[in-house]
Order: sequence, then structure tokens, then C-alpha cells
Amino acid sequence: MILAWALFIVYLIGTSYLGWLGYKKTVDDFSSFAIGRGDLSPFVVGVTLATSTASAATFIINPGFVYVDGLSAFLHLGISVFLGIVTMLLLLSFSFRRQGEQMSALTIPDWIGKRYGSANFSLYFALVNLLGFAFIVLIVGGISIVMQSFLGVNNVTALLITLIFVTTYVMYGGTYAHVYTNMLQGYLMIGVSILIIGSGIYVMMSDQYDVVGSISSYSSHMMDVVNRDSKLFNTHFGVYISGFLIGAALVCQPHILTKALYVKTDRDVSRYIGVFSVVYVLFTALLLVGFWAHAVVPAEALLDADSEAFRQDLVMTAYLREMFPDWVFSIVSVVLLAAAMSTLDGLLVGMSTITSNDLILNIVKRKNPNQSNHVYMKMATRWSHVVLVILAVLTFLVNLDPPKLLGIFGQVGVYGLVLAAVPPLINGVLYQNHATQRVWILSVIGIVTHFLLYFYGQAWFPDSALSFSNPGVTASIGLLVSVVPTLILGRVVR
Repeated sequence: MILAWALFIVYLIGTSYLGWLGYKKTVDDFSSFAIGRGDLSPFVVGVTLATSTASAATFIINPGFVYVDGLSAFLHLGISVFLGIVTMLLLLSFSFRRQGEQMSALTIPDWIGKRYGSANFSLYFALVNLLGFAFIVLIVGGISIVMQSFLGVNNVTALLITLIFVTTYVMYGGTYAHVYTNMLQGYLMIGVSILIIGSGIYVMMSDQYDVVGSISSYSSHMMDVVNRDSKLFNTHFGVYISGFLIGAALVCQPHILTKALYVKTDRDVSRYIGVFSVVYVLFTALLLVGFWAHAVVPAEALLDADSEAFRQDLVMTAYLREMFPDWVFSIVSVVLLAAAMSTLDGLLVGMSTITSNDLILNIVKRKNPNQSNHVYMKMATRWSHVVLVILAVLTFLVNLDPPKLLGIFGQVGVYGLVLAAVPPLINGVLYQNHATQRVWILSVIGIVTHFLLYFYGQAWFPDSALSFSNPGVTASIGLLVSVVPTLILGRVVR
């Protein structure tokens, strides 16, 4: 435990120093707080994007889905989602950067409002952006799980350490703190990913473990490309189509697509997408832990200490405890925390920036339209700090009694957020028309379809083969009913 705390303190000190470097480049400048100055290298942005996208879900939560549902979960969460992300990055990033540079856009709602010439449209997306809070709850909950096992603290202490630390360095360092700390976290994540994958290769080659037998004894459908016994991945649509569509939609998260505004040229965009692809594939391979854990982890290690109920989100930490000596487990656990914090700080920058610039400032400008832009920017900076504190407090309160399945809870919220953003971004990038009203209606249709099917789909369509308890399925249907008309009408209606 002493080694664990020593390593964690070293990590906190190193991250704090990088946050301070970010603060030196961000003082009294809301634009640099939000997106930097466009002076970041493609390699830095690519690694930062990969660490932000992979997050606690890939490193901590998603291996549990593979443990329970097998190959179908891996193909959905790993391969299909990755292909969707890369496709959408290539489709949107170049034009989004060029137009964003011309319009001096700071956020996705800001970009949408200026692209369609509608402050109300921007305000709508600022409100929808609040759904990202569900993903923040997911990330912080995942951090707490690892920290309790790693440092021997209770849930309350883990939450306080996480939220106070990350909120503080983001508050003062903004985007530069996010990028600088993500580089450190990214290097650590790459090293540990290689270590964990190496351990899995050892498990598969060793006579000590029977991976295939252990998986088969758990379920006869574990290695099926579509697991008919799964509640989430039991159709081709649920595994492949929804995975691809959701991966594509996730690019429209505030902390993902806005990375295009961090660089100056389309060539830089191509380079950072290439770097991202290589690093993200490495991170995705960690989902294989869900298979290896069947041969390595005893069933009792996956039971909640208090309720003794099965908890699939314990799979990664339990595997690490079984495979590595305590000192290696301590090092790896620090990196798992870094993986989660790398996404958390990006989410906090995105949500605080959008809430202050596109929600609060949007309302202020309507009531007091005669102030200078400098005054508005200083006001946005102050409000971004207030928003960060509010987000931290609310996240703490929710995670005192976290949702049973953190992964599902986070997905429901964040999928709603991106569903609203996809139609205006697709239309804005591909077509010259404004079509504000039409695109706004399609945006609402997408998000409403997702939530209605998730909460009521099983009752409305009891005989359907689709699993409406899988947010990826309901969100994919929402995408189809909103994006397909967007593409058709954008080309037909001039």
C-alpha cells in the first residue's frame, strides 16, 4: 500500500506540473482555454485524441462486457466502433477545421450556431450538451472502482481525490492542461497496454491456463459472432451496424471533434487521425482481457464486497491482481487511473466551455448586447470555473450511490448528446444550404427516438429481435431516422 500511494503521489505531482504549464499559456484568454491557439503538433493531438476516446470505458468497464457476452461484445465495442470513429473523423474533421477557423468557433454549439446563423440553434445544443454529465458520472465511477482497490480507500475518499484534483488543474490550465497531461497519460497507457497484452499472450500459450475451456464452460455461445444468449449483442444489427453507427456518432462529442481546431492545416488533421488510429487499436486490444479473465480470475473475485452481487466492471482490476505481483499491479493501477482522468479532463473542458460560452453567455448577450467581446470572454472564463465546480459537486453526489451498470448509464446520456449533433454537422460539412429548421427537426427526432425506444421499446415491441436495453441499438435507430433524411434532403433540396 505504501508503494501504491508513493506512485500515485508521483503521478499527481507530475500531472500538476503539466497543468501549471498549461496555466501559463491560458491566463486570461478564454479562446486558449477552450481550444488552444492552433499550435499543437499532430502527434500530440493524435495521442491526446486516442487517450480521450479510449478512457475508463476501454480500460476498466468494457472488458466486463466481453467477459459476459464474448466475441459479439468485442466485435461491437472494439472493431465496429473503431471503424465508425475513423470513418467519421475522415468525413467531418477537415471541413470542420476549415469552417471553424473562418468563423472563429470555440465549440461544437458555437460552430453550429455560426454555420446556421442562429443563436437559438446554438443555445439548443448547449442545453443538449448537459447530457454529457452521464458520461462524466461513468468516468468518475470507474476511477473510484480502481482507486478503492488500488489505494485501499472508500468510495467517498476516492471521489473527493479525483474530483478535486482533476477539476483544479482543468480550471486553471484548460485545453493546454488537458493536452499536456494527456500526453503523459497517453505514454503511460501505451506502455501498460503492451504489458497487459503480453500477459494475455502468456496466458493463451501457457499450459497452466485453459482459456478456451473456461470460456466454453461459461457459455456455449461465447465465441459466436452474434451471441443469441446475450441481452445486448444478440443480433447482427446490434453487433455490427449499431457499433459502426455509434462509433461514427461518438466523434461528435465536444471533446473529440473539436480536436480539429487544435491544429492549423488539413495535413495536420490527416497526421493526427493516423496517429490516433494506431494508438487506439492498441488500446482496443485490452478488451481481450474479458476472455483471458475466464481462465485467470476466480468467480468470487468478481463479487461486490458488500452485496456479494456479480459486478462485471471488476473484471479488469481482478485480472490484474491475479496476473501481476503487487508492485506491478500498483504501477498498472496508476495508469488505469491516468486513462480515466485523460478522458475526464477532456469532458470537463468541453462541458464547462460549452455551458459558459454557448449557454450562459448566449443568455447574457440577449439581455446585455452592448458589451465588448473582451468583456464577454472574461465573463465566459469566470463562468467556466463556476460550471466546473458545479459539475464536480453533482458528480460526487450521484456517485455516492452509483447506477448498477455504469457503462450503460453513461452510454444512454452521451448517445443522446451526439444524436442531436450529427444531423447539423453532417449537413453543415457536406452541403452549402442552411436549412436550419429542417436540420433542427431531424436533430430532435433522432434524440427523441433514442430515449423513447430505450425506455419503452421493449414494451411497445415485445416480439422484436432487437435488444432495446442496449443503448447502442436505440441510438443507431435514432441515427438512421435522422441522418438518412439529412443526407437525402441535403442533396435534393437546394
